[in-house]
Amino acid sequence: MPKHIAFIMDGNRRWAQEKGWSPMTGHTAMRKTLQSLLLKCNDLKIKSVSTYAFSTENWTRPIEEVDFLMEMYEDLLRTDAEVLLSLGCQVNVMGRKSDLSESFQKLCVEIDEKSRLNSGMQVNYAINYSGKYDIIQACKSIAAQVKDGVLVPNQINEKCFTQELCTKMNDFPYPDLVIRTSGEIRLSNFMLWQMAYSELYFTKKYFPDFKENDLIEAIVAFQEIRK
Repeated sequence: MPKHIAFIMDGNRRWAQEKGWSPMTGHTAMRKTLQSLLLKCNDLKIKSVSTYAFSTENWTRPIEEVDFLMEMYEDLLRTDAEVLLSLGCQVNVMGRKSDLSESFQKLCVEIDEKSRLNSGMQVNYAINYSGKYDIIQACKSIAAQVKDGVLVPNQINEKCFTQELCTKMNDFPYPDLVIRTSGEIRLSNFMLWQMAYSELYFTKKYFPDFKENDLIEAIVAFQEIRK
């Protein structure tokens, strides 16, 4: 079984558009599908799951859609995440939190504090996240440590660098399996460092239509490659 699965949840807007519905309906359907998949991953004893919820590029979308997404994810952390916490999961929001609202930032801290000692599946919601940002902020942190004399350049290695990434709290920071929906074949700036040796699984299904049996198919495909 893969220890860490990452989801690039693409196609929510197109799913809604093809049905004549608003983008917000697609995002609402995505939320329901995501929760179902997270619970299934927990049943399957997956150690870690990362979800690409909102990229730094998503701020360019229409303001009403951005506002809807921010409100939806804030509500998700208050309600959906509570179910995960009750199952003993660790829940974390990774990304540039300083751009989020004050209430959202406070909620991120609360969720982290509530679940920090949990020993179950680790769930990462990537919100205002970018793989390039992740690498740059890690470089800045290491540069500051060198400046302060905490590190010397020849001490910098892969292990040291990994400890400064947004996934540093994960026991398994590198995804074994990356699943992208909607037929697009690209990483879209998600966990670029961490995906160096990940198996990539692409499906034409839009994310709201990606169900538990589709997850099983993806895992079986992964097992066929890694057996």
